[in-house]
Amino acid sequence: MKDIKIEIKWGVLFILSGLIWMILEKSLGWHDVHIDKHATYTMLYAPIAIAIYVLALLDKNRNFYHGRMTYVQGFISGLIITLVVVILSPLSQYITSTCISPDYFANMIQYSVESGVLSQEAAEANFTLMSYMIQAMVGAAVMGLITSAIVAIFTRSKS
Repeated sequence: MKDIKIEIKWGVLFILSGLIWMILEKSLGWHDVHIDKHATYTMLYAPIAIAIYVLALLDKNRNFYHGRMTYVQGFISGLIITLVVVILSPLSQYITSTCISPDYFANMIQYSVESGVLSQEAAEANFTLMSYMIQAMVGAAVMGLITSAIVAIFTRSKS
């Protein structure tokens, strides 16, 4: 456990930053009055997410590997962070959906149907807590894997 305490710390910080981002999105109206812009504006979080992985791997390199981290060590560290994020993402989604933005699903259903993107039945099936929990876990796994692979290149020690 001592060997992965840095990854656990950064995985938790990643989840907390995501919750803060959800509060920001909600306060800017992206979950209700400006829901039509949500899909585009939510991508503004990507640089923050990448920065967290960069800072995490730099932390691991500096404070665990003492400046001698290989690509594989960095990649594995990133994967451990990703695992922490995947495990915590259903809880994060639950908090977002019940505390931060409890009307989000109803708003998305209404918007999707009124804009002709989905039928009522399809929208109701898609915009549910369980669906979003699964999407959050799969998304965290895929994006974490890709981010870890790329960030490890830039945070490894040069020999």
